[in-house]
Amino acid sequence: MVVYSGAHALVEALKREKVEVIFGIPGGAIMPVYDVLKDSGIRHILARHEQSAAHMADGYARASGKVGVAMATSGPGTTNLVTGIANAYMDSIPVVAITGQVPTHQLGTDAFQETDALGIFNPITKYVFQPRRPTEIPYVVKAAFYLASTGRTGPVVIDVPKDVQVGEADMVFPDKVEIRGYVPSHPPDPSAIERTAEILLNAERPVILAGGGVIKSGSCDVMVALAEYLLIPVVTTLMGKGSIPENHPLAMGPIGMHGTYQANKLVMESDVILSLGVRFSDRSTMDVSEFTKERKIIHFDIDPTEIGKNVKPYHYVVGELRTAITMLYEAVKRRVRSKKESLWAKRAKQLKEEYDGRVFGINKEFCSPNIVKKMREILPVNGIVTTEVGQNQMWASLYFKVLKPRTFITSGGLGTMGFGFPAAIGAKAAKPDVPVVDIAGDGSFLMTCNSLATSVTEGLPVVVCILNNSVLGMVAQWQRLFYQGRYSAVWLGPTPDFVQLAKAFKAEGVRVHSLEEFEKAFKEAIKSEVTTVIDIPVSPEENVFPFVPVGESLKNMMVG
Repeated sequence: MVVYSGAHALVEALKREKVEVIFGIPGGAIMPVYDVLKDSGIRHILARHEQSAAHMADGYARASGKVGVAMATSGPGTTNLVTGIANAYMDSIPVVAITGQVPTHQLGTDAFQETDALGIFNPITKYVFQPRRPTEIPYVVKAAFYLASTGRTGPVVIDVPKDVQVGEADMVFPDKVEIRGYVPSHPPDPSAIERTAEILLNAERPVILAGGGVIKSGSCDVMVALAEYLLIPVVTTLMGKGSIPENHPLAMGPIGMHGTYQANKLVMESDVILSLGVRFSDRSTMDVSEFTKERKIIHFDIDPTEIGKNVKPYHYVVGELRTAITMLYEAVKRRVRSKKESLWAKRAKQLKEEYDGRVFGINKEFCSPNIVKKMREILPVNGIVTTEVGQNQMWASLYFKVLKPRTFITSGGLGTMGFGFPAAIGAKAAKPDVPVVDIAGDGSFLMTCNSLATSVTEGLPVVVCILNNSVLGMVAQWQRLFYQGRYSAVWLGPTPDFVQLAKAFKAEGVRVHSLEEFEKAFKEAIKSEVTTVIDIPVSPEENVFPFVPVGESLKNMMVG
């Protein structure tokens, strides 16, 4: 045992978890930790808003597969983290957030910058810790990282009162922790696996639906092997995008409200859907009664609470996903040799050849879909793309083909405008030698554009491509389609000048008006050692198609 202050113990525990980067903003209630952090060897990246710090930690986690770490002070520092933590929770991203708190004797007194961190974060985290004695800190940190990174991953918050940070005590640092009642995963039931194999092999029109769990569990290779062995087309959720290389013959793209034409068609023509690591969100399934009608749903998931929550499956398997898919692959191989091309496989091939990459509803060369396609042509295979939320996100989902897992980072469940740019900075911190691009809309980028200061001063150059339509694009599209074109509170106008805004932060700024100009600017930007903002004026009348209206079946796609 060694005598440490609570702050020193906290930083030492972070080092033992091999934390290399923290994203945060200091303040009075967390200052003792920052004092120790200065000499720790851990890199601290200074955000300009705590929401962005959480998004940076989130992007770091998604790009690296490690736990992202964010830090903030009490009060408004804590509350500013909420959106970013909720975003990570909805997408099951492992983030540990450390917040300062007023001293324990002031808790409940409405002291300066006191907030109820336990009450605020409880609904949007796997767990919230508030150590009341310095000696609790080593265990709490170990437990937080264990919870965040195991089972269905997700965010954990450690709220540390200031007197706990400055108090000294003999510290014991545990090598492992056991948390009563917490079972990260269950071993897959072999009989349930065998039953899955039987259902799958008897299917005439099977589809694999791959979700974010396939990527998080490192199951992409075995999932693709299973699909290839049985010649089953693969569709994905938005979070599962990249689980199969999207130039693969069996890859049909994402399903859902703005799914690809071929993916939505195949799902609704299928007789069995093997669903791997998905939560059947409303934006993926749309009308659930139609989604489940006339087809058998098999659900594999690590989280038993997801089984039957949104879709009642015909059959299910609970367990760690890579183990479960591997067992299924072996069970299939024991029963049959690899399949030859079937009528169903030919149907999938025909749909992909006819519709893959087709631009619906826009009849000009210089448009958002073609700009996104041009990015894919230029970026290397391992280049990372983040997105904001809105039309830009859906154009990226439809037209940017992801070729490797963890190279497409987007806000799924919460749909957080402003996510993409700070997430790109976090991804760049995780992968400094890889080009990182944020596909943005002007509305979203304005929400966290102050992160330009972080990107420039911390030497984390990313590229921001603003599909600038001077409007809140997705809201305007809905108002065009469902509110008789009565635009209300969506026009953003000509301000700011994004080129000048970038230059004010000492970043590069350029505006382009053709695909040729964009190609030249983009090639220069991804090689630049300075963050570059590319302003791309596009028509405010551009719509994202296919589009399935709320409450409709995936069969009822609007295509222009």
